[in-house]
Amino acid sequence: MTEPHTPDVLSIQVDRSAVAPIGDQIHASLRQAILDGRLAPGQRLPSGRDLAAQLGVARGTIRVAYDRLIAENLVFGAGPAGTRVCTRPSTIEAVDDVPVDRPLAAFTRPFSSAPLPFQMGVPAHDAFPAKLWGRMRARAVRDDAITDTTYADPRGEPMLRARIASHLAISRQMQCQPDQIIITGGYRQGLLLALTALRAHGRKAWIEEPGYPLGRRGLELIGATLEPVLVDAEGLRVEDGIARAPDAMLALVTPGQHAPLGVTLSRARRRALLDWATSSGAWIIEDDYLGELQLDGRAAPALASGAGAERVVHIGSFSKTLSPALGLGFVVAPRSLAERLVEVAAVLAPAPNRTTQLAVTEFLSNGHFLRHLRQMKALYTERRNLALMHVGRFLPGALAAGLGVIAPLQQTADDVAVVRIARAHGLAPSALSAWHLGRAHAQRGLLLSVTNLHNDNIGSACATLARIVASR
Repeated sequence: MTEPHTPDVLSIQVDRSAVAPIGDQIHASLRQAILDGRLAPGQRLPSGRDLAAQLGVARGTIRVAYDRLIAENLVFGAGPAGTRVCTRPSTIEAVDDVPVDRPLAAFTRPFSSAPLPFQMGVPAHDAFPAKLWGRMRARAVRDDAITDTTYADPRGEPMLRARIASHLAISRQMQCQPDQIIITGGYRQGLLLALTALRAHGRKAWIEEPGYPLGRRGLELIGATLEPVLVDAEGLRVEDGIARAPDAMLALVTPGQHAPLGVTLSRARRRALLDWATSSGAWIIEDDYLGELQLDGRAAPALASGAGAERVVHIGSFSKTLSPALGLGFVVAPRSLAERLVEVAAVLAPAPNRTTQLAVTEFLSNGHFLRHLRQMKALYTERRNLALMHVGRFLPGALAAGLGVIAPLQQTADDVAVVRIARAHGLAPSALSAWHLGRAHAQRGLLLSVTNLHNDNIGSACATLARIVASR
């Protein structure tokens, strides 16, 4: 007798030519089977390994589909007993089937799990100092437990802000006081603080073309008018920005290592940008994209150092240097804007949990952070060279860019479709065209992070990606 949980009975249809990602198709089929009663309450779903093998997809794709069903309270994990269907009320059929996570489509999935090969924005999963961090985290939990039960400083822990100021003086040549630093929940919260404090709604803003999609979307959500400015081998073409929108009130830039091209803003362009901001009363939001993780020589000084720094809001985070799971970053406010930024933080977005702050403070204080950065730079250089060798075999012209590789495709290629198919196979490249505001003339290509590539997975990952590219 056919088991009721086999793919045939569940009518799981995988159409690789469809617009919807394969993971979404599998989730929708399983969800409908539960709602229709073909999967009864308490019934066990196939194991991720078995279902992946029968459907010819990656196990990670099945895992993500199951995780979504768990989040919807349709199934639950029962340990050794597998994944089972929840008992549902009779009104389940009235549930609206419109997904509520559509705004997350632009983010690289999966969430809250190990990073996939080629996934941008995440550090080396296997090189995180987990044991050391665990000890520091445990001490921080104990210290936090015996502290006074009162509201914490919304700017963040004073000692952490002092350590960050000292570190920035060494690594980014910035001279700032701890009171100018606001601890945030990461880059996105820092951007929100800056845009709110600057009252960017309805104002013109320069953005890099190509440029970071989340930064661009943040400006759109705050109600700014976007003015794309081309980036070339010297970085932002400041003269183009002045010609296009001389009255812009801010520029959002990644001058240290451009996202995604990896170029550093030249000295002449740097001076021109600061001069424009000073003379026009505009502001520069400096996204310190990769911080001091410069693999080719020493990182350039931050824009927020030296002359002109009074017009620069500097945003940094520990997401790429340590882990995005920490949810920790910082803003360095110019003195003229510091009170306004502190007010916004205090009222709307105070510093995140104190325990993580205390642990990072110890990590910085004892020299572990600088040692970790040195080790990561050596590791990423090795992995980038390995990736260039492998990727170059099937995508000639691949170039190093920051912590990744840019692999150009033919202008007729659909890099978004390549990415969609790759994700269904457990890979997470990014489409270069998605980093452009003007999609019609955007360069087609793949952004391939090297941070989580190593000898054990790079061969199979590149072979799979090569087959996908060749099939399009």
